Amino acid sequence: MVRITDVARRAGVSPSTVSYALSGKRPISAATRRRVEAAVRELGYRPRGEARPVAGGRTDVIALVLSSTADVRAPAVRECVASAVTTARAHGRDVLLVSREGDADGTDGLRHAADAALADALIVTDVRARDPRLPLLRALDRPCVLIGVPAEPDGLTCVDVDEEAAGALCVDHLAGLGHRAVALVGPPARGPAGRAARGVAAAAARAGLACSAYSCEAAPDAARATAGRLLRARPAPTAVVVHGERLVDPLVGALGRLGVRVPGDLSVVALRPDPPAGAGGTPVTTVTVPSGARGGRAVELLVRRLAGEPVPGVTLLPPRLTRGATTAPPGGGPHRPPGQPSPQVRPSR
Repeated sequence: MVRITDVARRAGVSPSTVSYALSGKRPISAATRRRVEAAVRELGYRPRGEARPVAGGRTDVIALVLSSTADVRAPAVRECVASAVTTARAHGRDVLLVSREGDADGTDGLRHAADAALADALIVTDVRARDPRLPLLRALDRPCVLIGVPAEPDGLTCVDVDEEAAGALCVDHLAGLGHRAVALVGPPARGPAGRAARGVAAAAARAGLACSAYSCEAAPDAARATAGRLLRARPAPTAVVVHGERLVDPLVGALGRLGVRVPGDLSVVALRPDPPAGAGGTPVTTVTVPSGARGGRAVELLVRRLAGEPVPGVTLLPPRLTRGATTAPPGGGPHRPPGQPSPQVRPSR
């Protein structure tokens, strides 16, 4: 059995450095990490490795490793799991869900999934740009697909939604209607929100639009404050891109209480997952990011890898725009006879 000391000797480092490189517990230089990963692959080392439980090493099981912070009740997580299970079933495979409470950096859950040897391949969710699981992922001895794209994806198979394209699609739609000043309202520009913000800014620059950004929590008080800032802004935006499912209704409601007509005075595009079926209220123009579909696409990529077929390193799922009743040309709300009050957009329930 290959030991950690064998890996350390091959890589020219100490056993503790090997441990840190694989666990991500301490920062290791990129050059050292690559030497350790190369030694792991050459020697076939597996931390606490165990034999496969079936002859031939095939289980027809795919492990779906959730992060410890994943909210299993969130629609996007449920849809991702359901998509993975449905797609795996179509290929004659089962899905093993792995989640460990209190696993701060996610490495314990990943080790458990790898060491149990109950799955042919793994899907790892919520991968971040500088994810502490990356060294261990690169050293795994079986196919793995990441949901999320790290800063250095070389040698990895990743799938995610194209947040930059989604942000750009929102602005392209508004520019096509004639808007010249847009605002982005959403969470702080980090991770997916940062990619969406880059897409909004890039599309606005291409179209020659004035573009501003406002960080806003999905809470009524924050929405009211942001609505007031939008009305005081100069140049005043004629359209708003709202990023996030939970922020749409509070912001639209706050604008309505300030007397803003949507879309007569201000057009609104929501960048979010598909709203639930049967949602009431005025249909909002929406750019959908198919976050739930990532699970199914990850399974498809794994099935191809297990069959020895080449797969792309990074797969980005394209967004989709659904035109609703909340966008129109600037000042272009529906015509009303004189004296008829302007309609207000009613938030969905």
